[in-house]
Amino acid sequence: MDIKSLSNLGRFKDIVFILLKYGFEDLVERLDLPGRNATEARQRQVASGLPSYERLRMAFEELGPTFVKMGQIMSLRPDLLPPNLIIELEKLQDDVAEVDFSEARKVIDQNLGKPLESVFPVFDPQPIAAASLSQVYRAALTPQGPAVAVKVQRPNIRHTMETDLNIFSAVAKRIHQRYEEIRLYDLPELVRVTRRTLMRELDFNREARYLRIAKSNMADQPGIYIPEVYQEYCTAQLLVMEHIKGDRLKNIDLSALEDAHLMARIGLRAGIKQIFGDGFFHADPHPGNLILMEDHRYCMVDWGMVGRLTVGDRYDLVDMIRALADRDGQALLETVLKMSVQKDDEINTRSLERELLEIIDLYASVPIKELNLGNLLLDITETMREHRLGIRPDMATMIKALITLEGVARSIYPDMDVVSEAEPFVRRIAARRHSPKVIWRNLTSILSDLFTMRGGVPRRLAKIVQKLEHGKLHIRFEHENLQGLQDTFDNIANRLTFGIIIGALVIGSSMIITTGVRPYLFGYPAFGIIGYVVSALLGLWLVFNIIRSRNY
Repeated sequence: MDIKSLSNLGRFKDIVFILLKYGFEDLVERLDLPGRNATEARQRQVASGLPSYERLRMAFEELGPTFVKMGQIMSLRPDLLPPNLIIELEKLQDDVAEVDFSEARKVIDQNLGKPLESVFPVFDPQPIAAASLSQVYRAALTPQGPAVAVKVQRPNIRHTMETDLNIFSAVAKRIHQRYEEIRLYDLPELVRVTRRTLMRELDFNREARYLRIAKSNMADQPGIYIPEVYQEYCTAQLLVMEHIKGDRLKNIDLSALEDAHLMARIGLRAGIKQIFGDGFFHADPHPGNLILMEDHRYCMVDWGMVGRLTVGDRYDLVDMIRALADRDGQALLETVLKMSVQKDDEINTRSLERELLEIIDLYASVPIKELNLGNLLLDITETMREHRLGIRPDMATMIKALITLEGVARSIYPDMDVVSEAEPFVRRIAARRHSPKVIWRNLTSILSDLFTMRGGVPRRLAKIVQKLEHGKLHIRFEHENLQGLQDTFDNIANRLTFGIIIGALVIGSSMIITTGVRPYLFGYPAFGIIGYVVSALLGLWLVFNIIRSRNY
């Protein structure tokens, strides 16, 4: 949808009003947004002295749950946004007003297909958490049974978010068209990915599946717990899972933790195992999504956003780490190009390799135990973006998750050696790549493809030979971007033709005049005079066109 079709929405006018209120009148004017003359908003401007990224974050907070959630998702894409904006978007909190229980109950009853009391004999109407997309209540499936957490989607939130996303998409396209300096960040692509992620997070059935996968993957990981899901009561708008007793890590005095080194290792290893070992990881493992249970285990919650890395992605990641360790710029360049999505036709590979070598040299001087692996990968993705090389969304999400994991681990134990903790997992996947089992599987796959082709290829070759014998083989040639060359040849041919015609007229007229053929005009043969006049007019017309086209 374009700006014009959205301009009649009251929500669109609210967004323009808030942008003006936070001092983005230049943006509103340059984008020619409807409502840009709202004097009331200009008179109520706030925080005019603050940096633009901070004002943008404040505007998102006032715009409500949709923009808060979009900002949180956008903060997971360091490959598409500048670092200072990422820092501000990370500050967005789900500090939203609670939905009245009567409204939430309608959603619960509708999704259960029966009254709430018939499933939950115990249900506390006071929510224990209120977020942008949902509210969480404490309940029980039996009168004396264990507590469960009931996550309920906010009423009409999907319609609200789709409207806001349409507006956001239209504005992003216009910014991309009118701000050349911002095209580097590809805002339309960012909005597209954000929309996809947000719509997936609105499906609680998907989150329930993610929880079950995570529970299976982390079953052998000491110190980590994933809540049980009660699948029979889960729907797209309702998620019922085990209630976890404990405190969120963000509410705990980390300096008072016992055996801080061990606690930091447990959390970090869990995240690294998910990335390198499973290829299925929590996309946003910040302290608000980590609960420290009473038995000193971590419980990872809020699995609405996850990332996935294929085996090939993890092999590429290992190749990148190996190239960095060996200080091999050429190998790093090859891996980066293999991992990237090229946005331009031509890439200056020499310049890119030099900048990658600068990154290698910069981090080579840092002691291993102080090396920040996530920031190293982030510097590489920034260099890729500057050279118009994109990165796959899940790979970018992995880098952000790794940065968050490292930050949490070092907030618990500042001297955490991240590289040493990651090394066993990197070695394991590198060894698995060349294991006899993997080699045999690849070999059998190739042989299977060859056997599949063995019947088809001879038949196709026979058909080609048969067409050759009968002279029926046709080759179709299509050219692209040659229209300009064809037009040039046409112009040359036309001018040559005119020149030949003019020359022929001059020669013919001269022959007529010398022979004295009647009738006469001004004492000379009339046909000769007419020939001279016509050739002169054609010559003048040809000269005029050459001068006008400036092709001389």
